[in-house]
Amino acid sequence: SWFVGWSPVTFIILFVQVFSSPFPVCTCGYKGILSCPRISLTTVLVTTWEIILRDKPSCTRAYRRDTNDTRTINCSDETISWDSRPDQNPALQIDPVAITHDGYYRCEVVTTHGHFYHGYHLKVLVPPQVTLFQLEKGTIVCRAAAGKPAAQISWTPGGDCHTVEEPLGNDTVTVQSSCRWEDHRVSKVSCSVYHLTGNRNLSIEQNSVSNFSFCVRFSLYQRSYGRMKKECMENFNQR
Repeated sequence: SWFVGWSPVTFIILFVQVFSSPFPVCTCGYKGILSCPRISLTTVLVTTWEIILRDKPSCTRAYRRDTNDTRTINCSDETISWDSRPDQNPALQIDPVAITHDGYYRCEVVTTHGHFYHGYHLKVLVPPQVTLFQLEKGTIVCRAAAGKPAAQISWTPGGDCHTVEEPLGNDTVTVQSSCRWEDHRVSKVSCSVYHLTGNRNLSIEQNSVSNFSFCVRFSLYQRSYGRMKKECMENFNQR
């Protein structure tokens, strides 16, 4: 077919130039734009995008300028397309970016002056879902769920903390950090979550945990657990 190759009888390669962007990143859920080499469009003969995604056959999208014709091979992902008219801008758009779009993307431009290439090893970032919550026994938990890559968690002030990572099988990772503070003078703690898509900082009042736990222990000797829990929560909510 016309966009796979050119006969050496009809075309002579005068110049070859390769551009490479080793690891560009796109954030999952947003629009991504990949550009071709900056070439004068009046000299362009054929523009071809080769897209190689994991566990999928190679996809090819091409545009031939003299006939104003576009063609595709093995391209089933409708979220990947030309950004606009290829005769005006041959950039590729991914909208929206998904975690499955990790892969290699190469733009080849054949001009009257030679071949030009621009390749991308695209890495898709997934922002984690961040939550901060407390357990009845005084432990506070900070969780960064399903992020890519794994998030990092730190605490202010530092306490007796334990952090675990759980790979989810789709290149995302859930990170959970659990902390306790023996110093009862610590009333407010903060969890900082660091990620390439942006950082988060959440805070919680530790006194709420201590007051509830004390109320449970004190009332345990006086009445049944069902009635005690009701009165304890009523007192707790009035604070």
